Amino acid sequence: MKKFTFLLAISFCLSAIAQNTITLQADKGKEIINKNIYGHFAEHLGHCIYGGIYVGENNQKIPHKDGIRLDVISALKKLKVPVLRWPGGCFADTYHWKDGVGPKDKRPSMLNVWWGNVKEDNSFGSNEFLNMCEMLGAEPYLSGNIGSGSPQELSDWVAYATHPNGSSPMTDYRKQNGRANPWEVKYWGLGNEAWGCGGNMKPEYYANIYRQYATFMTNGNKKIYKIASGASDADYNWTEVLMRDIPHNMLDAVGVHHYSVINWNKKSSAKDFTEEDYYTTMQRALEMEELVAKHSAIMDKYDPKKRVAMVVDEWGGWYEVEPGTNRAFLYQQNTMRDAMIAGTTLNIFNNHCDRVRMANLAQIINVLQAVILTNEEKMILTPTYHVMEMYNVHQDATLLPISVSSNDYTMGKEKLKAVSASASKDKNGLTHISLVNIDAHASQEVSINISGARYASVSGRILSADKLQSHNSFEAPEKVIPKTFTGAGLTGSSVKVTLPPFSVVVLEIK
Repeated sequence: MKKFTFLLAISFCLSAIAQNTITLQADKGKEIINKNIYGHFAEHLGHCIYGGIYVGENNQKIPHKDGIRLDVISALKKLKVPVLRWPGGCFADTYHWKDGVGPKDKRPSMLNVWWGNVKEDNSFGSNEFLNMCEMLGAEPYLSGNIGSGSPQELSDWVAYATHPNGSSPMTDYRKQNGRANPWEVKYWGLGNEAWGCGGNMKPEYYANIYRQYATFMTNGNKKIYKIASGASDADYNWTEVLMRDIPHNMLDAVGVHHYSVINWNKKSSAKDFTEEDYYTTMQRALEMEELVAKHSAIMDKYDPKKRVAMVVDEWGGWYEVEPGTNRAFLYQQNTMRDAMIAGTTLNIFNNHCDRVRMANLAQIINVLQAVILTNEEKMILTPTYHVMEMYNVHQDATLLPISVSSNDYTMGKEKLKAVSASASKDKNGLTHISLVNIDAHASQEVSINISGARYASVSGRILSADKLQSHNSFEAPEKVIPKTFTGAGLTGSSVKVTLPPFSVVVLEIK
């Protein structure tokens, strides 16, 4: 009896380990992971723009070009930022672009009613943003004002940014403001959160407004990619109405917003959180899988050929602000919990790249789940930055079909899948597999079985730490950084991997 019990226990342990299996079909890839899935978002909110991106042309303390921080530009280039959304967010539907062009001493100021009722002097406007995107090598994504603007105002902005020199009064205005040739601006959002801060509209009303504004957005023979203000979380009716009521020749993409929030009335600390807080945050983050799948199913009903894209143009963790900071500025620290959100969410987007073709992390600097934090001349890279840098090998690579059977990470009666993964093959023939173990305590042994290819070597990088609450600070800026990963072994067509608790690993096999 004792021997039977012992063998049963051994069998149970082996069974638990065997549950972490991944099957990778290396010869079945057909969909491309659009690099814009790795996009970002910059709003006139707190110190995202002023102090984060822009320090003014007369700043003698921080190296800059035309007021744009050079340390930030260098860091974002390493991240390979493909697309950047601006100027909002809720701010977009109160923003009038003509106030932000021309001589800076002539630009009128405004009150930022959404984010702290602070004065906005409009010193960072269209020229500054579009020039910065050129410095980055990133495509701009402009959010048009539908809530308090007019079709003429948005039409003029399209002309100012994109029309050939000398073709209209707006291009003459652009030249007068120091720019003769147009910028390359393909992506245009028609409002933001029209169901809320963008106008508290019903979907049928917004669909009609969208059609009106879109009619007057022209750039000759060049394609303008129009993105509709999309649903909040599980508002599937919003997506249904837009896909039904907007002609698809006027619609290129529909947005979706989802934040990993424990409770909007009690969000928890960004860095002094419990494991229960962490677990609930990961539940919210992993809801992205269901949201993407269900919104996609509605889109498939009206668009089976998947011509219209899904754009998740706001996502990330949202916590209480750091003590002593302005509550309206949404400044929060960034820990290994955020690395878990980033890794699992990007795996979801990769695996749904047939429909998800852009996503924009909220936000790029000093706000919410930022990749960079600044304090005057100081700058640090967050765990989220490092995950997105590790994952940029997937940009424009071919998605490889993958299936994951995972152990559970449990909390009381609740359970989540511990292991998340996605895989791709790049243009040089290299295969990359991104893996996340969200379990706060247990390492996960993973067996990756590969069909359709044979490989000779495996290497990797890992982001891990001693505590979930570990983060980089201005005093210790490299506490959490990627390191060489030695926990993977290749035997024939199988890779064995040991993932430490709450870790992100990216493997390269060739």
